[in-house]
Amino acid sequence: MKKYQLLLVAVALIVLLSLFFFGKTHLPNINQPSPAELSGDGHHGQQTTELLTASKSRLTKTQQAYLQKIENQLDKSLPADEKLHLLHQLSRFWADSADNFLLYAFYNGEAAKLENSEKSLTFAARLFLNEMLSAQEETERQHWLAENAKDLFDKALKINPKNDSNRIGRGACFIFGQLSDNPMEGILPIREIADKQPDNLYAQMMLALGGRKSGQYEKAIERLLLIIKKEPDNLEATFQLAECYELSGNKTEAARWYGELKKRIKKPEIKEELDKRISQLK
Repeated sequence: MKKYQLLLVAVALIVLLSLFFFGKTHLPNINQPSPAELSGDGHHGQQTTELLTASKSRLTKTQQAYLQKIENQLDKSLPADEKLHLLHQLSRFWADSADNFLLYAFYNGEAAKLENSEKSLTFAARLFLNEMLSAQEETERQHWLAENAKDLFDKALKINPKNDSNRIGRGACFIFGQLSDNPMEGILPIREIADKQPDNLYAQMMLALGGRKSGQYEKAIERLLLIIKKEPDNLEATFQLAECYELSGNKTEAARWYGELKKRIKKPEIKEELDKRISQLK
């Protein structure tokens, strides 16, 4: 995997472990309409509007005034470069001032669509994808993330249809984001890549996670062991392997791999939770 992919996987693991041990979040259920002009239509657009409305309600008056000033400028017919600058401002505001990852990712995605480069679209898509993969249950929030990621992957693949990583990411949106009643729509493109490139560990990981999701733990374990053989220090694969062994009822192997994970984790609170998990399995 490329360096930026490894970085994103590492970030996803931190979020994954934190959510697993310390709680989950969901899209707020707010019914007030927002005047902001956001992309998307139907239920997807409604979810975005609800998210923005709920998030704005938590801002200070100073923050709301600053945000309104930028949004008013966006409503005007602006040259593309000026609009791009404003979208980046919105993205940074939600990341730095409001500490809101979802809207940071959303406006980053809107900027990427306007810029329309493979690099920017891929980066934006992976923000949504990694957040989606950190979700531990099927929620409206997960579906919203998958829709945004797929839209961005589609645009990136129009520029470069041969980008296997983006094809895998797009497939993952179907597997984990409930975008289709037919999970094979996401699995088949990834399996095709994995069959041709057995050492493509990104494809192997997505198929392993898909196996876990569908309860095919033995298949997931087989792929995860393949990944760990190639990358012994892969924390995400180690965590998922321990989980799959536990879910399949093999407490001995589960405890063993949680122990391997503990050796590589530095956060004391996560180490403590892993100790509890290992103790429960013995």
